[in-house]
Amino acid sequence: MRTLEDIQEEYEFLEGDERYRLLIELGRELDEMPAALKTDATLVRGCSAQVWVYPTTEADKLHFLADSNAAITKGIVALVISAVQDKPAAEVADMDIAGALAPFDLKNQLSSNRTQGVPNMIALVQEHAARIAQG
Repeated sequence: MRTLEDIQEEYEFLEGDERYRLLIELGRELDEMPAALKTDATLVRGCSAQVWVYPTTEADKLHFLADSNAAITKGIVALVISAVQDKPAAEVADMDIAGALAPFDLKNQLSSNRTQGVPNMIALVQEHAARIAQG
């Protein structure tokens, strides 16, 4: 998975539909999430599309599996995940993820339907991180 900084660098050079294509491409790059993990417990509430996020840990670092049934939403999920992927749980729990995503200006780039679930995605990621950090 690309770093958020790499994605931002590419995103800044693109406009309109090219940005949509980049988001769709990011969604395709997510690790495969097994269907068995797509449950009510991993479902992100408040999204216009179905979104699932599942945390795993490896060597004290968080690794998220995520998926969505909508291509652009899946790209947005990938963007959120790229901000936190493979970082220590305590760091993710305290991180300003919304601030890290601010340069993408998603609210002005995408419809409100597509971005309404972003705060819920961030909250779920940070809840998982806080729980894992506390052991």
